[in-house]
Amino acid sequence: MAPHAAPEGATSLQRSTRWPGWKYLLAVGIVGYATFPLLYVLSAAFAESGTLTGSTRLFTSFSTKNFAALSDTRYWTWAGNSLEVAVATALGSVLMGAAAAYAFSRFRFRGRRTGLTTLLVIQMFPQMLAFVAIFLLLLTLGEVVPALGLNSKLALICVYLGGALGTNTFLMYGFFNTIPTELDEAARIDGATHAQIYWGIVLRLTTPILAVVALLSFIASFGEFILARVVLTSEKSWTLAVGMFTWVSDQLNANWGTFAAGAVLAALPVLVLFLALQKYIVSGLTAGSVKG
Repeated sequence: MAPHAAPEGATSLQRSTRWPGWKYLLAVGIVGYATFPLLYVLSAAFAESGTLTGSTRLFTSFSTKNFAALSDTRYWTWAGNSLEVAVATALGSVLMGAAAAYAFSRFRFRGRRTGLTTLLVIQMFPQMLAFVAIFLLLLTLGEVVPALGLNSKLALICVYLGGALGTNTFLMYGFFNTIPTELDEAARIDGATHAQIYWGIVLRLTTPILAVVALLSFIASFGEFILARVVLTSEKSWTLAVGMFTWVSDQLNANWGTFAAGAVLAALPVLVLFLALQKYIVSGLTAGSVKG
């Protein structure tokens, strides 16, 4: 009996260790940990009081006065500025990154490998490290071209485009290499020019990575704070991140209710864009990450 008892006990132990229930418990814990801050902000947005310090329960009251109070502020002006900057940055990032990635992927020219290495090294340094240099550059440039000086949304868009070009180029470069060059050669034999090949064939086949770059650029510029605070100096030109920060920067007079209501509404454009481009995200990121 003893020789048979041991294997049965071992099988039972193995089955207990293989029980995947702990994975579900871990998943529930992670989802709860990630969801709680969102529920807390949503509860604060609909709460009648405008403070967070005394509230320990969620959804104890329901009121839309925090959302109505947004119309008495510059919230919608800041939202328009944020959308303007984010949309322009997303479009510019796609166009500039795709053109650079196409050149590195399809053409062989002197300095190609050095250029790729330089982009790889530059993108390792956060753009925030250069905000003092950016401030001085825009201050001087504004004396010559006011549209590219301080307190200009165009200048802020240019700063964002320059900072994201290296990362976007590398992300697109890997994806562009997955497109067979035989397609280019066949189109060239049929008389197509480089512009026709680029706009009519390559960009259509690389739609997933273009969507990913557009989404990442939109999210990054829509919520960016430090550079927007340095470049945009007047209250009328502020973006949402800069303007809403002033509501809670003073701890004694912080209006957390209005801030939470504004944060809930500010998340909607990002959520809509994410859902619209969701089908491209997985294929765009995975294909661009494994091909050299």
